[in-house]
Amino acid sequence: MEAAFLWDWVEFAIRWLHVITAIAWIGSSFYFIALDLGLHRDGDLGGADGEEWQVHGGGFYHVRKYLVAPAAMPDHLTWFKWESYSTWLSGAALLMVVYWLGGELYLIDATKTELVLWQGILISAVSLTIGWVVYDRLCKSGLAENPTLLMVLLFGLLVVMGWGYTQVFTGRAMMLHLGAFTATIMTANVFFIIMPNQRIVVEDLKAGRKPDPKYGKIAKLRSTHNNYLTLPVIFLMLSNHYPLAFATQYNWIIAALVFLMGVTIRHFFNTMHARGGMKWWTWAATAALFIAIVGLSQAGPDYADYDETEARAFTPAEQVFASADGFEDVTDIVLGRCSMCHAREPGWDGITHAPKNVLLETPQEIAAEAKRIYLQSAITTAMPPANVSWMEPEERAAIQNWFRAAQGG
Repeated sequence: MEAAFLWDWVEFAIRWLHVITAIAWIGSSFYFIALDLGLHRDGDLGGADGEEWQVHGGGFYHVRKYLVAPAAMPDHLTWFKWESYSTWLSGAALLMVVYWLGGELYLIDATKTELVLWQGILISAVSLTIGWVVYDRLCKSGLAENPTLLMVLLFGLLVVMGWGYTQVFTGRAMMLHLGAFTATIMTANVFFIIMPNQRIVVEDLKAGRKPDPKYGKIAKLRSTHNNYLTLPVIFLMLSNHYPLAFATQYNWIIAALVFLMGVTIRHFFNTMHARGGMKWWTWAATAALFIAIVGLSQAGPDYADYDETEARAFTPAEQVFASADGFEDVTDIVLGRCSMCHAREPGWDGITHAPKNVLLETPQEIAAEAKRIYLQSAITTAMPPANVSWMEPEERAAIQNWFRAAQGG
């Protein structure tokens, strides 16, 4: 079985796992935030802080929350932690597969920096830890008593990192790394703060000691931060499918506005769940932010100049495919069947930007996209869509033979 074929399925499997675990984590997070905000705190609660009656799946549930713990410690506790850990671990694996192993194509933007691949990977790995270190220090500096200021500073940190990433990485990698940067903060909150604090409380209760309420308060703050960061992370993870978000001159500003949208959306639902009424102004604020994002995306894609791309030397990875038998024929095929859409100025009616931000106008670009060309137009018939440019079976075979020749097959 071919490595390119198998590796694409490996990437798909990891991505699927990442989505599944993310659904579990986000679902439980949103549920508990809504539950906590909606608790009733009137009547005889038997020492509980609040309670809620809920109906789901044909049954009724009576949920009570204790700020510390009930008088008698239950024999079994369900801990919500693996959803978070599994999401981060699968996301880290996906980042390595796509952006490290495919770094020459997806990670480093040669028009912005002269970094070699290992340097880009080092920046990628080290930068993901910076957010947690800075954020954790801010939370422990006394700013926890001023949560609004703390959130503003966190927003500032995210904006700076977005700008920094776009100075080095491709737009797609910038968005993904900013999402991973934020997700690292969220998972570290669970691993280093929320879970250890809960364990301290449980151990105190088992030993007959009265737990300090501060541990619950600290965990609650971090959980609330995670709640407001969730929606922007989802956007950033999905953005790689939409060049209008990542392949623009102002992609880092778009990312910053998305974080503000996450705040306005969650504020509406959090206030509603807390029975604080419907804050309809948040809808207007969210719409205004979205309109601003749409406007910024029209500033134009951040494409490398055609003449500069055509004149530059092939990278080592590109040279492998450029020197393989059949490359000139494949170049002619791609220019005739694909480049009317995958161009800086697409010539196909209704297409204003190159799909997926993939450019196929120069030999360098065709060599760089060899794997995708092979998988989508030789192994499968995904491209051209509906075969609108009439790519012939013989042409697909030529692409297949060229790619396999480059791979030594």
